[in-house]
Amino acid sequence: MVESVVIRPYTAADIPELIEIQRECFPPPYPQEQLWTPDHLESHIRIFPEGQLCAAVGSVLAGSCTNLIVDFRYDDPDHSWAEITGDGYIRTHTPRGNSLYGVDIAVRPAFRGQGIARRLYQARFDLVRRLGLVRFLAAGRMPGYHRYAGELTPDEYAAKVVAGELADPVITPQLRAGLRPVRVIHDYIPDVESGNCALLLEWRNPDREDE
Repeated sequence: MVESVVIRPYTAADIPELIEIQRECFPPPYPQEQLWTPDHLESHIRIFPEGQLCAAVGSVLAGSCTNLIVDFRYDDPDHSWAEITGDGYIRTHTPRGNSLYGVDIAVRPAFRGQGIARRLYQARFDLVRRLGLVRFLAAGRMPGYHRYAGELTPDEYAAKVVAGELADPVITPQLRAGLRPVRVIHDYIPDVESGNCALLLEWRNPDREDE
């Protein structure tokens, strides 16, 4: 685990390096039109500056994550990435909502396996508690699904990953970080590897017992 990592809000000065992180972390076949542009990142910083986090190791950014606040209900959980994020600009940010929503998380390949993603998740959990929100939510890609698409539905694949029978490059680390499954969301994002699906996961605020 990297001991010198500093988790802090990202700023406009970080934008060129944040774009590099995206390119390194989400190569094709991930849809390249989904990667952040300077306009996206400027919008994130302007709308919800404390929710935009990066992991700095010395003078290098090792990873980043983007977040917004939404008003979530279990009886209406379905959504697409574009709908809930305002096409990535987080204009859907709802300051009086009940949940912190993780739009993305990315750790550069050279820094993986060193606990940086876990620290970014912990910073999200700390933000949930500091703001008095009910939960943290994330819709995790299932990039390992394409290897089983001929024999399993997305829901069956997710169930096997949750049970520990299969390992997924995204979902398995999220489960290890303390998130728990809510349900599979279909038609979440154009993503061939994941069958256009994502597994919605949550971390509940232990300070809140009202929901």
